[in-house]
Amino acid sequence: MPADLAVIGLGPYGLPLAQAAVAAGIPTLGYRTGPEAGSLTPAELRRMLAGGFRTAAGPAELGRVRTAVICAPTPPGADGGPDLAQVEAAARTLAAHLRPHTTVILESPVRPGTTEDFLRPVLEHGSGLRAGRDFHLAYSPSRVDPGNRDFTPANIPKVIGGLTPACTESAAAFYGRLTDKVVRARGPREAETVQLLETNFRHVNIALVNEMSVLCHDLGVDLWDVIRCAETKPFGFQTFRPGPGVGGHSVPQDLTGRAPHALRMVELAQRVNSQMPRYVVQRAAALLNEHGKSARGARVLLLGVTYKADLADLQAAPAEEIATRLVSMGAAVSYHDPHVPSWSVLDRPVPRVDSLYEAAADADLTILLQQHRTYDLQGLSVKAQLLLDTRGATPTGAAHRL
Repeated sequence: MPADLAVIGLGPYGLPLAQAAVAAGIPTLGYRTGPEAGSLTPAELRRMLAGGFRTAAGPAELGRVRTAVICAPTPPGADGGPDLAQVEAAARTLAAHLRPHTTVILESPVRPGTTEDFLRPVLEHGSGLRAGRDFHLAYSPSRVDPGNRDFTPANIPKVIGGLTPACTESAAAFYGRLTDKVVRARGPREAETVQLLETNFRHVNIALVNEMSVLCHDLGVDLWDVIRCAETKPFGFQTFRPGPGVGGHSVPQDLTGRAPHALRMVELAQRVNSQMPRYVVQRAAALLNEHGKSARGARVLLLGVTYKADLADLQAAPAEEIATRLVSMGAAVSYHDPHVPSWSVLDRPVPRVDSLYEAAADADLTILLQQHRTYDLQGLSVKAQLLLDTRGATPTGAAHRL
């Protein structure tokens, strides 16, 4: 069966798009750009294969589709911004097989201007075609909330910005097959900046509540009760909760050195959020000390080491730094996570416990880093000698909260 769509990059951005396309009846071709963090259950894979999904046998197949969407990962680069190495590799591969009238869309998180100033020249040079004349080119920010069953590609509005009005309409026609609502931006730079704003909005607001958690602890104020009350306000407030750090695939960008005015608030938010793993370790050491124990030699159990609940994704999860700091203090660290069968820190495997309640009862300190659905927090709070809850998920009074 010939494919209508090529999804280039089968990681956290590409896999959800491919699943949505197959569910919409679009024959879809998947093309990997490298080792990518994205997983399907056997049942999901069977449904996709039955719906017309297949992986490309070679790059030549990219030249037989009407729409190609680049979803290559853009991890943090040396300058703190997104690393475009995999986007460039994907673009070069696609360009070598690009045909006239193809619609090319970039969904990877990038800096404003990337589609026009970086992607366009690569595609044009490699294909000999002209964007906006021979093929359509557009940007659409990926809006994926892994594990959230309330929001699917079908009910999440899709923002599109094309190089020309015709490019925008071609991309809109494609996404209109997947979603109930398409929102047209003025151009690719505006669409790229939508992604920038949405990512930075999350990081800035998490930084605010992370700072509030430190302040409230110092003041003896129950932050979680403050949040519970504040979220009853029906306007001018959106609930964010503190945690041990911020993980995930989208990198906050302050545009330092790339714009006339750097986003100073974003830069500060990055500093605040990056300090949270250190703060969690400080709180852990203080709790142990209050109970007559030293961090050196203490048995510390970490619960949930992924960046998000009920997922197997470890991308930028704060658990790694927390474990590293605890080990450097002389603590004996172990972990439990139903989604992570093995885990290494500093190139050394961290012992994984099987019997959760026995391990919590044996540990000097148990730290809840991620609230997986399978955790019985009431039961854990009874079994654990000492429990530090960084997610505010345990019943009131059952644990020490961040």
